[in-house]
Amino acid sequence: MAFLLFFGAAIFEIGGCYLIWLAMRHGQPWLWVPALLALGLFGVLLSLAGTDSAGRIFSIYGGIYIVASVAFMSGFEGIRPDRWDLLGVSLALAGASVIYFAPRG
Repeated sequence: MAFLLFFGAAIFEIGGCYLIWLAMRHGQPWLWVPALLALGLFGVLLSLAGTDSAGRIFSIYGGIYIVASVAFMSGFEGIRPDRWDLLGVSLALAGASVIYFAPRG
């Protein structure tokens, strides 16, 4: 369930940030309203992931965010990830996995 929350949070964060990017680059201030709503939903979803530490959840989410960002680059912007992008994704997921799956008492 936590992974679904992470991916949902990533969709709303990337979408909100992209709308702000569009608003600033193309002079469309009306995009700020859906952008801020999306970013608010991002925060709500991330808070529901349920760990004992906000910092830990942010760290775990960071790996998911990197995966989602590279997927956005490929899917929406049409830029094919190169080997360095894929290496970075692998390293980020490895780090997030260590934090998520660490045996804690």
